[in-house]
Amino acid sequence: MVVGPRQVVQRESSGRGLIVGPPGMPERYTGSSPTATVSGPQHPYNEAPVFGLRTETSPEWVETALGDFDSFLMDHAICERKASATAMSFISHYPDRRELVEEMLGLAQMELDHFRETVGLLHARNLVLGRDEKDLYINSLRKEIRNGREEYFLDRLLLAGIIEARGCERFGKIAAALEAGELKEFYRRITRDEAQHVSLFLRLAETYFPAAAVQERHGQLLDREGQILQDLPLRPVVH
Repeated sequence: MVVGPRQVVQRESSGRGLIVGPPGMPERYTGSSPTATVSGPQHPYNEAPVFGLRTETSPEWVETALGDFDSFLMDHAICERKASATAMSFISHYPDRRELVEEMLGLAQMELDHFRETVGLLHARNLVLGRDEKDLYINSLRKEIRNGREEYFLDRLLLAGIIEARGCERFGKIAAALEAGELKEFYRRITRDEAQHVSLFLRLAETYFPAAAVQERHGQLLDREGQILQDLPLRPVVH
């Protein structure tokens, strides 16, 4: 179990994240979509552009999250549970797509492990898991999903990757701002895992769809995500 301080106020003096990926993990997504690449082998995940994100999370959001870290951690736990459920929903919707099913089984387990860890952090701080609240960010992104079996499938894959990319960027910023310790290392590891999930969804998109179609639609959804993010109020939540 990882236990961290209740108040986290110190930033790294460099202002940069140190997350470059776990040993053996490619430093960048190697598919055909240029919007999917991470700029350079040492790109820090706490700075934009991360996997093509159009907008960088503001310092004000970081301060808001750190200022009410209990609420942020509670929302993080809920997000991990939802991420595991999303992976399982891909399996139930597309049981005939063998590679997708195999990858989503692994992803669902990893997200469930993250959920268990974040709940452990809550309990260590004498907190209990709260009720789900409406996620304005996710709900706004879902409105961008098109009708049509194939269009719907592609948009779901790409939006899942974009949501993971935003989580990767924000967890990286949290990790960079935390004081040295187990909680900081926890968020560094979570950031690395999120980066792998982004690459997974992009690779799956190019498994089932032409690279040109993936690139075009990915760019459109990234543009929209940046607009949505700018319209959201500052709250101590992941999204």
